[in-house]
Amino acid sequence: MNERREGFDGVALLYDGIRPTYPHALFDELFSRLPERPDVIEVGPGTGQATGSLLDHGAYVTAVELGANMAARLRQNFASDRLHILVATFEEVELAQHAFDAVVSATAFHWVDESARLAKPAELLRPGGWLAIIDTVHVAAASDGGFFERSQRVCAKYEESFESQQLPSPDEVTGFLGAEMNGSSLFHPPMIFRYRWDQTCSAEGYGNLLRTYSSTQAMSEPDREAFIGEITQLILDEFGGNVTRPLVFALTMAQLISIGAQETPARAS
Repeated sequence: MNERREGFDGVALLYDGIRPTYPHALFDELFSRLPERPDVIEVGPGTGQATGSLLDHGAYVTAVELGANMAARLRQNFASDRLHILVATFEEVELAQHAFDAVVSATAFHWVDESARLAKPAELLRPGGWLAIIDTVHVAAASDGGFFERSQRVCAKYEESFESQQLPSPDEVTGFLGAEMNGSSLFHPPMIFRYRWDQTCSAEGYGNLLRTYSSTQAMSEPDREAFIGEITQLILDEFGGNVTRPLVFALTMAQLISIGAQETPARAS
C-alpha cells in the first residue's frame, strides 16, 4: 500500500485545487488543548489543506512531506517564517526528540507504516503532548441525491477487486487509528470529534478529484480516463452537472502518557 502514497506527487496542482480544507471549529478544538504558539509536526501536509489553519492558530509548523512537487506547492501557498518544510517520509525523518507539542496529520496518517504510527509520535512529543489525526470520511446522507449508489455500477466496471460499499451514517464515523490509540500503553484513551460538511463539485471538478485518488491513479491511463469519463457523464446526464459528497471530518486526539521527566529542548530563535 505504501508505494501508492507516492502517486499524489504527480497530481500536485490538481490536488491543490480540488482537495477540501477543514472546518475552523476542528482547529479551535485542537488548539484549546495546546499551549500558545505550539510546536507542531504536520505529517503529510500535501499542498496545505490543514497547514493554513495550523499557522492561523499561531503554531510553529514542521511539515514532513514526501513529495517534492507537493512540498514546492506548499511553499508557494504559505510564505511564513513559522513553517519549516522537510521533504522526507515520516518514518525516516530525523527530528529532535521530546521537542513538539503535537503531531497532527490530516487525511494522510493511514499511509504511515503501522510500526511508526504511535511509537514515533511518542518519541517526538513533549510530556503531555498530543497526537491528533483527522480523517475525511464519505458518509450516507440525502444531500448526495443518490449519486453514490448510482456511481457504484460504474466503479464495478473498472475496479477488478470492487466490492459494493456501505457508507456509515455521520454519527457512526470513527477515526481509523482510534482502536490502536485506545489499546496503547503510550497514549491515554482517545477523544473523537465529528464535523459534518458537504463538498459540491461540477462534473469536471469531480473528475479532477477522482484523479487525485490513489485507487484511480493505480488504474492504467486508458481505464482511468474511461472511468472518469463515465462518471462525469453520469453527473451531467442525471445530476444536473453538479454532485455533492457528504463528508464527516473526524478529529481523533490522544495525549501522551508521560513517564518520568523528559528533557524539553528550547525552540531555536
